[in-house]
Amino acid sequence: MTDDPDGRDEGGRGGDGRDDEVRGARRIPGPRAAADDFDPDRFVPPPKAVPVTQEPDAGQPAPKLPHGVLKALLGAWALTACSAAETEAVEEHLTECAPCADEALRLRDAVGLLHTDRSLDLDPMLRSRVLENCLSRRPAKIPVPEWASPYDAETARLDALLRDIGDSEWHAPVRLKWFEGEHGVNRKTTVAGVIGHLMTVDGLVSTALGLDDPLAESVPDAPRRGSGLPLAPTPRTETYWSAARRPPTRTVREPWRDQSHTLIRTVSFAGRGVSELSVSYGDFALPLQDAMLDRAFECWVHADDIAEAVDYPYEPPSAAHLHRMIDLAARLLPAALAERRRAGLAGPARHLVTAGSPGRSLHLEVEGSGGGNWYIALDSPAALGSPDHTVAQVALDGVEFCQLVAGHVPPVEAAAGQRGDREAIRDVLFAAASLSRL
Repeated sequence: MTDDPDGRDEGGRGGDGRDDEVRGARRIPGPRAAADDFDPDRFVPPPKAVPVTQEPDAGQPAPKLPHGVLKALLGAWALTACSAAETEAVEEHLTECAPCADEALRLRDAVGLLHTDRSLDLDPMLRSRVLENCLSRRPAKIPVPEWASPYDAETARLDALLRDIGDSEWHAPVRLKWFEGEHGVNRKTTVAGVIGHLMTVDGLVSTALGLDDPLAESVPDAPRRGSGLPLAPTPRTETYWSAARRPPTRTVREPWRDQSHTLIRTVSFAGRGVSELSVSYGDFALPLQDAMLDRAFECWVHADDIAEAVDYPYEPPSAAHLHRMIDLAARLLPAALAERRRAGLAGPARHLVTAGSPGRSLHLEVEGSGGGNWYIALDSPAALGSPDHTVAQVALDGVEFCQLVAGHVPPVEAAAGQRGDREAIRDVLFAAASLSRL
């Protein structure tokens, strides 16, 4: 064999290429040329395109959907999840199909229950509404007297608050505020301490009704009924707090709750004669009806103090009960003003009149829930307030006025509107704050 000048041997690796056909199976293929893409044997046609359904022209009406499809769309329609065309088709169908229209209304109402933007806290007036509804259908054989209903409602609302708080929150600090002389004062205690204070002062009503005095449980050798224990609210509270061997805990809730229930039952069973009793507060006394209203007022005020300490939402009393609380404070203002005048803390009387006669007056206008108009006699507790003898006017919101009476708002910041005799206005506002106490 001789070598070919081109590097091919005589075996025919060149020439006519027949040997190449024999050996072709063993030949290593070279790189694929671009022209191979057009080789008919290698070409794979692309998949056929799926035709896209064109939207109908805006000017053409949408095709009418069958009843089954429209019924299936009711749920999405109630959730406002349909397209504009589907919504139009469904609503057009609802005008023609009564069963689907009824189903659509039920679904829309059900969707309204799925909203989560509502407060999970119970309405504080829920209990009152339920009781009112129950009593209207089946009146109680022995109903709670109307004058005791504010105390019943406020103790129930406070008990609901106490039921919701945790064990640790009973030790949350609470700052009680009231007014003495010309300045506000305060005292720090706990949630449990506030409930003990309420229970102790409510004991004055218990004593007047011939029931056991709860303060006797804390004072050794003290009589359970009758005299021997302090009558004024402040020394009673101080005695209770100092006699406790350890700081009060949530265990104080049960005796306070039992006592409030006992008071309500007693005045309900006692009949009309019980309203003639009076409750002594040491240096003054109140008729039982006013004393129960006073206890309802203090229960609300201190419940609000507790709610603020534990970050709990709390609403004012109902309008009817709030009006009665404001009325009690307005009736007590002339005597409070006279007491401050005797102590040299108010201006002198200017025009004394005989008892029962109209005299110089201040128009107290209370706005908002529970509001109204009262005329406060300025020169004598025995005089009558009169619109014809008005020398000054003060306007306040109902809750704001109650906060003033509770000693929670400074007198100089209380009135939203003032007109007339400036000295009379100042004296009445400070007299209102002086009604507060521990």
